[in-house]
Amino acid sequence: MLKSMTGFGRSEKNVGDKTFLVDIKSLNGKQFDCSLKMPAFLKTFEFDIRKRLSEKLQRGTIDCLISLKQTGSAKPVSINLSLAKAYYEPIAALSRELGLDDSHILGNILKLPEVITPTSDTLTEEEWEAFKGIIDEAADDLISHRFEEGKVLEEDLLTRIANIEKQQAVVAALEPQRQQKIREGLVKLLEENVGSDNYDKNRLEQEIIYYIEKIDISEEQVRLKNHCDYFRSMLKENSNEIGKKLSFLLQEIGREINTTGAKAYDSTIQQAVVLMKDELEKAKEQVLNVL
Repeated sequence: MLKSMTGFGRSEKNVGDKTFLVDIKSLNGKQFDCSLKMPAFLKTFEFDIRKRLSEKLQRGTIDCLISLKQTGSAKPVSINLSLAKAYYEPIAALSRELGLDDSHILGNILKLPEVITPTSDTLTEEEWEAFKGIIDEAADDLISHRFEEGKVLEEDLLTRIANIEKQQAVVAALEPQRQQKIREGLVKLLEENVGSDNYDKNRLEQEIIYYIEKIDISEEQVRLKNHCDYFRSMLKENSNEIGKKLSFLLQEIGREINTTGAKAYDSTIQQAVVLMKDELEKAKEQVLNVL
């Protein structure tokens, strides 16, 4: 079953006298790229949090926000003066320029992130173990969303492969006519320029067979069918990071389609090839979202 790289997960739980809210959003990306925002006292655990998210989510552009809600008895706090000043000065200047009342600026600045922080905030070993469970729960919630998105991707990819095979059937039906048209065209061209009695018909037949063999597309069509069958079987695999494998396989499918078009020398077959390429490009766009 496929997993999309797109998803959202959330978990909110109490750890001691603290209530943590963890929101994780994931978009497609070639590697694991995590933007992590959290309270300052969790900075010592940043490496462990990133490692945990990487192990759970594997790949994608991750945006993780960890928020803290204080509960229980009050604790001593400290004011980050430099940060408060950095907020105050441009806001006060803007207020004066606009002629606004600046009497409420300080109160609002004190509500901004990291301006006021509890002085003794830290996590004990037991609290850290509990907090890891919150991270895991949010990540698992995101993974469940990835599976839901993966179902939609799988249905669409199967449709694209089926549409390619429909056009392949059109090519197979036209192939005998194509060879006959090529044969008749070469004979007509020779008779018009040389005359029907001025060439060796046996030699001509040999040359026609050689030419038709060079532009034969049966091998390409067999490989294309095999690639499509393998693509479907790969969708059923329960393996991680299958998106890269599917992308490589689509490249091989594209190679067979392009070779078929290059050898076709038939306008109707070329039309079928164009439709196959269109379906292939749509499949490539969807595979970019597959984990």
